[in-house]
Amino acid sequence: MPLSPSVERELVHDRTVVCRGWRRSDGNWDIEGHLVDTKTYGFPNEYRGFVEAGQPIHDMWLRLTIDRDLTVVGAEAVTDTGPFPVCPDIAPNFQRLVGLSIGKGWRGAVRERLGGAEGCTHLVELLGPLATTAYQTIFGEMARERREAEARGEPAAPQDPDKRPRLLNSCHAFSESGPVVAKLWPRWYRPADDENTAPPSRSAG
Repeated sequence: MPLSPSVERELVHDRTVVCRGWRRSDGNWDIEGHLVDTKTYGFPNEYRGFVEAGQPIHDMWLRLTIDRDLTVVGAEAVTDTGPFPVCPDIAPNFQRLVGLSIGKGWRGAVRERLGGAEGCTHLVELLGPLATTAYQTIFGEMARERREAEARGEPAAPQDPDKRPRLLNSCHAFSESGPVVAKLWPRWYRPADDENTAPPSRSAG
């Protein structure tokens, strides 16, 4: 269902963000994002002259290469277009992401390394959808691998029942007191009225 109708209006700004997840031949994954900002009208820019309507104000790329554990093993940023000549100069700083793990504490670690003048506002913002794209890519492929192994009559890769699921409490759907967790990970389910008790034992699931 789309959004409800609005009043009469005129489009003035468009931001397009495209994220893709790639399986690499070396066993790692490339998670890539592309951000483009345009306006529906032209305007003067002190450094670029006159920016025509539809001409990119920001045109930026970011790639995270991650392993199966969601640890960043490579990072590359490129600014094709920015409002200032110095915008591309900050791209090498994004290599500071190497060694970080996408998961709990990710946002704080990103701020420590790329906050303020140490980063680019738009490229740092792009790391949010890239992180969720990484989850969608890798967990989806792991689930497909298990299904294909089962279809071939092969044992699927074992899952440690005592390992806390990465997605637990990451959003409303994965609340530890919700029906999704109760079905997918009963070991970690905790009723909402039982907040001060430890998670149920494995035998309870």
